[in-house]
Amino acid sequence: MTKSPPLPPPVAAAYRYCETVAALNSRNFSYGVRLLPARKVLALTAVYAFSRRVDDIGDGGLAPAVKETRLAGARALLDRVRAGEITEDDTDPVAVALGHAAGLHPLPLGALDELIDGVLMDVRGTTYETWEDLRVYCRRVAGTIGRISLSVFGLPPGTRHTGRAEEAERYADTLGLALQLTNILRDIREDAVNGRTYLPAEDLRKFACPGGTGLLAPGPEADFTGLVRFEVRRAQELFAEGFRLLPLLDRRSAACVAAMAGIYHGLLDRIARDPAAVLRGRVTLSPARKALVAARGLTGVDTRRAARRVGS
Repeated sequence: MTKSPPLPPPVAAAYRYCETVAALNSRNFSYGVRLLPARKVLALTAVYAFSRRVDDIGDGGLAPAVKETRLAGARALLDRVRAGEITEDDTDPVAVALGHAAGLHPLPLGALDELIDGVLMDVRGTTYETWEDLRVYCRRVAGTIGRISLSVFGLPPGTRHTGRAEEAERYADTLGLALQLTNILRDIREDAVNGRTYLPAEDLRKFACPGGTGLLAPGPEADFTGLVRFEVRRAQELFAEGFRLLPLLDRRSAACVAAMAGIYHGLLDRIARDPAAVLRGRVTLSPARKALVAARGLTGVDTRRAARRVGS
């Protein structure tokens, strides 16, 4: 195997910055990528750092108009990457790293434009009447990351000629939806405190649950447990379809996906066992549990299990 040439110092420094962003903001990310080749890890850290920047703009305390201006700046960065205008001397390390990654991998940068569109939905206070409405949002803020990650993983030789590449993209997108719906369930309390409800309004009505801050104290007529378990089942169906991606990937990429997605799947299982926990605070897995779930993915246990489900 030919060893990759060393990175130019400015590019290496840009990637180190992105690695720091990932390490400070997401342990789940570091659990999953450890078995990937170094160049793939670096590309994913560049994508993560850009996505983190976009998310932070949307979640911050700035006025909506200022957020929109900053998101327009993030979109302009993508335009510069597309045009090949990013140089090693650029003062923005995320731009340098993303530009370099885009030169090595067929990154679908339009997916990151869709991410910005999804965050704009947050900035503008978009609400969701149906699951199909919410699905658009989830696809933009999470399905996009699944698809762009797939472009870094790559597919085994010959896959594209069998038509499986389109399947892989669909499964990657669906797995992103599963992760985002799990995030929404996990963050019900935090979002409600901020007056936000992501769950579809028709689902809230079905279970007599209020939206916004009212969801923190749903009242005796509300079936909050039923609501959460209804959404859990939806997420489980998305996971079941999304995990069909694993047999289409090479062993190391499949292990990476199994580790990261497995942590969220474990979180969903915990919410299913105790739906009211999401009203008491953010539900998490212990570091030991995360390590166990990640280890199962990294050793191929969950990959083989998914392959058996697909083949059954």
